[in-house]
Amino acid sequence: MPSYTVDVEVKSNGRAVTNDSDDSNGSIRLEKSTIGCGSANIVWHKCSVEKIGRQELLQQKGCVIWITGLSGSGKSTVACALTKALHARGKLTYVLDGDNVRHGLNSDLTFKAEDRAENIRRIGEVAKLFADAGLICIASAISPYRKDRDACRSKLPDGDFIEVFMDIPLCVCEARDPKGLYKLARAGKIKGFTGIDDPYEAPLNSEIVLQQEGEVCPPPEAMAEKVISYLEAKGYLQA
Repeated sequence: MPSYTVDVEVKSNGRAVTNDSDDSNGSIRLEKSTIGCGSANIVWHKCSVEKIGRQELLQQKGCVIWITGLSGSGKSTVACALTKALHARGKLTYVLDGDNVRHGLNSDLTFKAEDRAENIRRIGEVAKLFADAGLICIASAISPYRKDRDACRSKLPDGDFIEVFMDIPLCVCEARDPKGLYKLARAGKIKGFTGIDDPYEAPLNSEIVLQQEGEVCPPPEAMAEKVISYLEAKGYLQA
């Protein structure tokens, strides 16, 4: 059995760093967070293969494209058009759709305000992992509250959270009503529906805004190309 020695140093930022060594495997550097954790006894194990290595392998930079907007604004449609276009360019993506995650990861959550916040928090955490893996993660969710979106942004390095606002008028979204939810909300059969009896807080400084052109909404492929142009300009489509 190898023997272990552990030295712990607590840095000024509240992160405890342990230098663990054993006589068979050399040195392992671990970092332990003492801030914002439910348990004080968890340790971050640092791996020798990091984000930059994964990005070089994939020839792209990991990031999160966060598509927000009202129900019926076209978030999921644009997300699918975007992932298809990036896939055709040889880029690895994954879509986290607001409805899809409620079939599994978030199936225990309701649409109450506190559960909506937790829904977005979980999506944000998963999106962060995908970005760290070097993928271009496309999160598509109403995410009506500004503070929840900002909290997701704060989890990522500067520039790696790209907010895309589907700025489509409520009247257009309600006329589309692809799932019949606006009709149910207007009839009082759904309570707390975003845009009807629950607010949608529009982004103040999103990186990309997708809008109608007069009375015409551009095709999703054209909207996706606008996002791709941004990614190209910022260097996310190369390592």
